[in-house]
Amino acid sequence: MNLPNLLTLSRFFLIPVYLYIFYEGYTKVAFLIVVLAGITDIVDGYIARKRNLVTQLGIMLDPLADKLMMIAVIISLLSSGMIPWLAAVAFFIRDIGMIVGSAFFHFRGKNTLPANAMGKLTTVLYYLAVLLIIFRIPYATEYLIAVILFSFVTSIIYVVQFAAANPGKKELLREQSAPVKKGS
Repeated sequence: MNLPNLLTLSRFFLIPVYLYIFYEGYTKVAFLIVVLAGITDIVDGYIARKRNLVTQLGIMLDPLADKLMMIAVIISLLSSGMIPWLAAVAFFIRDIGMIVGSAFFHFRGKNTLPANAMGKLTTVLYYLAVLLIIFRIPYATEYLIAVILFSFVTSIIYVVQFAAANPGKKELLREQSAPVKKGS
């Protein structure tokens, strides 16, 4: 357990804090909790890379903390009537699919991948969508839907990268039986 992982764990504890504050009617203060979670995400990633403290636990927990926070936010926005159910369903399909898929392959011993730049951009775009919705900015819902569609694209990119990092049995056999080239 290191500092970046502790910061990641703090994001898990911010989820019920966010929900309590949101449902007490302090939506703008609740948004600040989401921002605080985002700041800890940035800080833990920076420290992990800068001090060479990247761990398998962090690689797994970091995106899980992000996804669970966003799931809590989407549930709260949906239940308060701030977003349409169709947007929430699309969001849930993508994010729960990513969580279940990651856990499934992790427990099968597959290589997990840290969040890539597209995934991080998606998270930032979601935060912006929440800001627009909370502050009732025009076209906020349309923006959220565009971000959800973009998140499906980033998921496809992640799946392709995951497949490249985890060759199947046929690819492994092909690599092992390939002739070795001699140097000249």
